[in-house]
Parts: sequence; structure tokens; C-alpha cells
Amino acid sequence: MGEWSFLSSLLDSVQEHSPMVGRFWLVVMLIFRILILGTVGSDVFEDEQEEFVCNTMQPGCRQVCYNKAFPISHYRFWVFHIVLLSAPAVLFVIYSMHQSTKIAQEQERAEAEDKKESRLCPALQPSPRLQHIRNFYIVNVLLRILAEAGFLVGQWMLYGFWVEAQYVCKTVPCPHTVDCFVSRPTEKTIFVQFYFVVGIISAVLSLAELAHLLFKERWKNRAPATYEQENWSNRAQEKSRHYLLQTGGRSVPGPYISNAVLHGKPRPSPGSSKSSRSTFKADLTV
Repeated sequence: MGEWSFLSSLLDSVQEHSPMVGRFWLVVMLIFRILILGTVGSDVFEDEQEEFVCNTMQPGCRQVCYNKAFPISHYRFWVFHIVLLSAPAVLFVIYSMHQSTKIAQEQERAEAEDKKESRLCPALQPSPRLQHIRNFYIVNVLLRILAEAGFLVGQWMLYGFWVEAQYVCKTVPCPHTVDCFVSRPTEKTIFVQFYFVVGIISAVLSLAELAHLLFKERWKNRAPATYEQENWSNRAQEKSRHYLLQTGGRSVPGPYISNAVLHGKPRPSPGSSKSSRSTFKADLTV
């Protein structure tokens, strides 16, 4: 199972951005596909070519008949299926890690500018990189659905739903019609049907996840303001008020701002008289 560990670790990191339906798909992917194929599938299909017996001694006839009966091995077909399904998830993980690094750098730069207090920080608005991550995740789900549908159709066209015990072959270099026999056809038939059902369940979960993401995105676009945007707006107002107070020459505590505005008294300049300063302090005290 060591060769599957990198796929499971990468797919496991996708659940950070996926909804509950996407996590159900992840469980189906890890347990009913990777785990079962790695533990049971290799034992079921490892002897399929060695045990493919034909009633002829003609050199090359058995290999040609096996190639016609199974253009690609079941096991290799499903391994390629898992790799192709995991490819969009791997690309999403790489992209999200890159965007997360950029967001962290922007936050560090914003904190450094806040400490200097030289100007208002332009990074107070929510970063559009988060929206880019969500959009790329939707693209990831779309690619997964296309790959799922393609492999379901391919499995049906290549193998159908049954593995026959006998295969009749008539081709060069076979001298006549040859009967070939497949090992453990019933066991392989059950595994083929099980894997097809798992593919249908996975496709349905992916469709449900896509519908959930699109509905959530549409609802967010219709909402006037989300909690995250309101939080950023409040922070922007606080930083703007603090910046305006600092540019006046002396810092004035926040609780007195509303009283000073209500009294309509302008802030005294550093060169004003003592009487104007005492009047200003009296107003602030009220």
C-alpha cells in the first residue's frame, strides 16, 4: 500500500476546502476504491494472463486471444482511473497552497504598514485570492465529473458487466477457432459490477457537490454583505478614525471622539492660547 500513500495524503488535504458532500466523495475514493483495489483487486487480477488457457499449442495464439478478450487489464484500467481522478485534486492542492502563501505575504505586509502608520493600508478589503481558490475548486469538481463519466462509459464498452468463463477466438496466428478459458470468472464479475456501482455513487456525489457549490456561490452573490465583509469594513473604519486622530498632532482616545463631534468644537492647534486649551479640555470632559 505504500504506492497509494501519496494519493491518500493529497486527497486528504482537499477536504479543507470541500463541503460535507465532498468529504463523502473522499471517503468513497479512499476506502471503496484505493483501499479495496490495493488489497483485493491485485489478488483477483494478478493471474489473469497466466491462467488464460486456450486449447491450442500454436505459438502466439494465446497472447493474441487474450489481447482481443481484454484490450487492457481491469486492474491497470482502474489504477489509471484513480490517477486521472486524483490529478485535478493535486492541481487544486498546488494552486491553493500557492494562493495561501500569497495571502500570508499580503497579511504580513499589511501588519508592517499598520505598525509604521504612514498611510492607510490598501489590503483592508477581503482578498480576491480566496474567491479564486473557490472558483478553482469548482473547476476541480467539473473535471472530476467528466473523468468519472468517461471511465464509466469506457468500462462498459470494454468489459460490459460480466466476465465470461469461455471466450471464442478466431484470428491469426490461430489455425482455427480456439476456445479460451478465464480463471475465476464469477469472482471477477462481482468485482467488476462492484466497481461500476462505486463509480456511479462517486459520480452522483460529485454532481451533488457541484450543485451545492453553485447554489452557495449564487446565494453569496445575492447577499448584500457577508459577515466577513462587515468585519473588514469595521476594521477599515477603526483604522481610518485612528489615522485621522494621529495626523492632528496628538492622539485622542476613541471614547471622546463622539462627544467632541457633538459639541462641534474644532481641535485646537499647537499654537493656541491657554484659554482655548482649557475650553477644549472642558468640552472633552463633558
